[in-house]
This record gives sequence, structure tokens and C-alpha cells, in this order.
Amino acid sequence: MEYNSQRPPLIISEYGRIVQKMIDHAITIPDKEQRNKAARTIVSIMGMLNPQLRDITDFKHKLWDHLFIMSDFKLDVDSPYPKPSADIGRIKPKPVPYPRQDIKYKYYGKTMERMIEAIAKMKEGEARDHLVQTIANFMKFQYLSWNKDSVDDTVIFDHLRELSNGKINVSEELKLQQNFVFNTRNSGLSASQKRRKKKKKRYNPNH
Repeated sequence: MEYNSQRPPLIISEYGRIVQKMIDHAITIPDKEQRNKAARTIVSIMGMLNPQLRDITDFKHKLWDHLFIMSDFKLDVDSPYPKPSADIGRIKPKPVPYPRQDIKYKYYGKTMERMIEAIAKMKEGEARDHLVQTIANFMKFQYLSWNKDSVDDTVIFDHLRELSNGKINVSEELKLQQNFVFNTRNSGLSASQKRRKKKKKRYNPNH
């Protein structure tokens, strides 16, 4: 009995050992016309075994590339596409640099900081106040989502002023507007949590 551990490793395992053996046999065919016929047949079989490749643009080209790669570039046949270079598997892609950005408060995120910077550059007025109100609401929501605890509104206002480098100072008049920030008691709760809390409040066995 022959075990897979005793066989040569598969170059592209998705196609299986049968296809690999077909390609190995095609390399040994002396007549080029017969090799071309065998290669076209093998490519058709590869396409049937991996129908998901059909979602890829120019999937036939990909199949022919895989054929040459699995033959270790030893298969001499006429391909309808340019043959891939033998170095294709040895070329390492350039590393993608990871964006390293300092974030003052992780629970707000870098996008929030950029939004605050943009609002800070706006002229004072109704439109700016509306955006400040919206951003403060969202900041409190994010704070409670991460910390799962209550937070005083002054903390949000302090963070807003700090992240804007002192350019956004919420006026007392704006703070007093209705629904300027979320209700602390219910912020950060999911809909099901709010329903349970409401039901628990209605039911009191001591009454």
C-alpha cells in the first residue's frame, strides 16, 4: 500500500493527485500535437473540478497558469496565453506597511478624531452646533459600548475639547438643549436589555 506521506508533495493540492499524475504523464508524451491535446483535456478537467474559478476574471488563463506551475514548467505545449515565468512562485510580494497612528482614545477611533478636526475648522453657527451635537452623542455611545459603565456628560465635553485642541467648547446653552446627549441610564443598552430592564421595573414583589 502506498501512503500520501510516501508520495511527492502536491504543487497545487486543490486539483488532487489524479490531475497531478495526468500532467506528469503529459510531460512524457513525445509527440507535441498529442501533448497539446492532452493539455487541453487536462485544463478542461481542472475547470470542472474547480467551478468556483469561473467567478474569477479570465479563469481559463488562470487554469493554464496552474497547468504550467504544476508541471514545474517542464510541459512543452502551445498555450493560448503567455506562459508564466518560472520565477513566479519564488518572487515574494513587497510587505504592506501597517498604518501606525497614535489614537488618543481607542474607543473613539481615528476616524472620530479626524471628524472632530474637520468640525473644529468650521465657522461657528447652527450647522457646526448640529454636528457638535451629533458627534458628542456618538462619542458617548462609543464610550459606553467599550466601558460598559455610566459616564458623566462633562467627560464627553472634556474629550471633545481635548481632541479638537481646545477649538470646540460646548456652550452652556447648547448643553441645555433637549437630547443633546444620550440618557446615561439607558445608553449602551441593547434593545433586549432595555426591555428586560423595563419589565423588571414594572414587576416589584414588595408592592
